Amino acid sequence: MISDPFLMYTLTDIKEVDRMMQLPNSVHSHLREPKGSVSTLMEQWSIEVTPRTAAKIDDFRAILPKGTRVYIAHIGGTPIEDMVMTARRIHEQGFPVMPHFPARSIPNAATLEDWIFRYREEADVKQALLLGGNNAKPDGAFESAIQLMETGLFDRHGFNRLHIAGHPEGSRDIDKQGGTTNVDSALASKQDFASRTDAEMAIVTQFAFEASAVTNWAERIRDMGVTIPVHVGIAGPAKLKTLIQYAATCGVGASLQVLKKRAFDVTRLLMPYEPTDVVRDLLEYKSKNPDSLLEQLHVFPLGGIPAAVEWMKQHSAENERQRAGSLR
Repeated sequence: MISDPFLMYTLTDIKEVDRMMQLPNSVHSHLREPKGSVSTLMEQWSIEVTPRTAAKIDDFRAILPKGTRVYIAHIGGTPIEDMVMTARRIHEQGFPVMPHFPARSIPNAATLEDWIFRYREEADVKQALLLGGNNAKPDGAFESAIQLMETGLFDRHGFNRLHIAGHPEGSRDIDKQGGTTNVDSALASKQDFASRTDAEMAIVTQFAFEASAVTNWAERIRDMGVTIPVHVGIAGPAKLKTLIQYAATCGVGASLQVLKKRAFDVTRLLMPYEPTDVVRDLLEYKSKNPDSLLEQLHVFPLGGIPAAVEWMKQHSAENERQRAGSLR
């Protein structure tokens, strides 16, 4: 039984999308997704994988630009052995690797140090994304990313980059009654830690479908005194139904309305979603606000790694052509 009214509404939308998917292809055959421009945010980007999705890629060197940072999501129940093995393979192929450390899945400090040690010794990992994780209740001593940070273990073992999660549309896991009181307090604590660590830090956001959700949030946290750069999460190309399902489980908020409107627009329904509009708006904002906290993009390949990589590479190349033309 579904007790969450938001999720119930989302599943209702999915059923309606399924019904509309039966419309004749001829209704949509003449349509094309508009192309958007790209700029400096596209020069560097990162991507997220899991051990399972990474196993489908024989050699990341064949698809990823040199130096692309690869995050490895630690899904509940994934053995640390699988995580380390995936990290080692991607590192050996020449890419910086950033595994997730989900606080509520780590039972104690000894386990945390064991994970850190294994990543360092077996895969030469020096970067980590620290987050609370998906567990509703902690498995042990840790509930939040800041608790992992305050152990000092990452600094002690030579990690030179620590990233944290950002929630432009809030987080019901953290602020169960809504609002942003707790998530803002947690971010302030991490900003304080950033002033005391030798590691470089960045905030990696949940994906959103409307640029204003991110830009308004970035301005608000800057007014709070946050100076940590922001890596903006975007969803890679995927089927609309897939995106709605992911958004429901990942806590995407008001910007989900963008997808819902598209779901009921028969002229766009069967076309795969691409992040063209949201990226275009982010780039336009950055061009007008060059001192913004926004630093680069982070891709969630919800429709598959190859599709996401191909989209990013095509639009990065387009950006280079546009910039070269503007310099003539």
